[in-house]
Amino acid sequence: MAETPITIPAELLPVDGRFCCGPSKVRPQAVEALSAVSSSFLGTSHRQKTVKNQVARFRQGLADFFGLPEGYEVIIGNGGTTAFWEVAAFSLIKDRAQFATFGEFGAKFAKAVKDAPFLGAPTVHKGEPGSAAFLTAEAGVDAYGITQNETSTGVAVPVQRVAGADQGALILHDATSAAGGLDVDLTQSDVYYFAPQKCFASDGGLWIAILSPAAIARAEEIKAGGRYIPAFLDLVTAIENSRLEQTLNTPALATVFLAAEQTDWMNAQGGLSWAAQRTAESAEILYRWAEKSPVATPFVTDPGLRSNVVATIDFAEGVDAAAIAKTLRANGLVDTEPYRKLGRNQLRVALYPAIDPSDVQALTASIDYVIEQL
Repeated sequence: MAETPITIPAELLPVDGRFCCGPSKVRPQAVEALSAVSSSFLGTSHRQKTVKNQVARFRQGLADFFGLPEGYEVIIGNGGTTAFWEVAAFSLIKDRAQFATFGEFGAKFAKAVKDAPFLGAPTVHKGEPGSAAFLTAEAGVDAYGITQNETSTGVAVPVQRVAGADQGALILHDATSAAGGLDVDLTQSDVYYFAPQKCFASDGGLWIAILSPAAIARAEEIKAGGRYIPAFLDLVTAIENSRLEQTLNTPALATVFLAAEQTDWMNAQGGLSWAAQRTAESAEILYRWAEKSPVATPFVTDPGLRSNVVATIDFAEGVDAAAIAKTLRANGLVDTEPYRKLGRNQLRVALYPAIDPSDVQALTASIDYVIEQL
């Protein structure tokens, strides 16, 4: 006999059931705004003012949102964070890099640099999933890389420079899922890079890097030194194009517009301080629920390392997290499954600024209901 599907009572359900860690929830108002300009914006040349104005709107919105320090620039390129790891390998690392990795994505950047035949072997400090690793000063290292928020595990660390690092060494922060939802002092970073399909509630396909004057100078120095750099991965080319409010290759126009729309919306709410407070509120709701639950616990045991934008919740033996996620999905609460390679009995929940804390509260009530019925 087939099992009777579990129907979560309507009064328990969130207004919006999207909790994916990327691509993330896109606000309906942003889609409506895109629809309103679809005939004049979509399908038009990215070299003309119609599109350039939206690129400029996005870049200026980010400058306002983050309160750009003197001399820092917002640079946009094609290809997403994976492409930017290669950009950094070609255009920002002179020879030796050091990485702190504690999840899937930080490890991928370290591997990209390790595989680059024109760079020296990097030093890698590795932390186990659910914990963190940190950078330490090392003679001869000219670039340091660390992930502010590890999307695969829900671990977040502060953005800060490496005390005692060689003069001129750059610090690169992978903020793919952190930027826009976690607080940051950009003076503590030379390269703060991310993508728009997380906190900026858009689609993928772009990388955004906030570069310090030192990072810009490093890119220019490496290019002038004669290193072969593919045009698509040439950071100097991306800088020059961004200053013209464009990208080297045609960008996804909807992605640019939706990201600009989300940035303007967050700025109107109060900017980065508002966004960070909103994600903290959502995180408090979810972690507090897990700590009180007889069958759920936060995967990240150190409260100081728990992310406010990506939460991972473990379940006790005998409680099937996969069955919970499947039932939630059948009821319109989607993408709460754990990161596939982590292989844990858990749920992973996005808490980005576009997600209303009241929907997070409703999610916890829905999970409790499902557990009771399973």
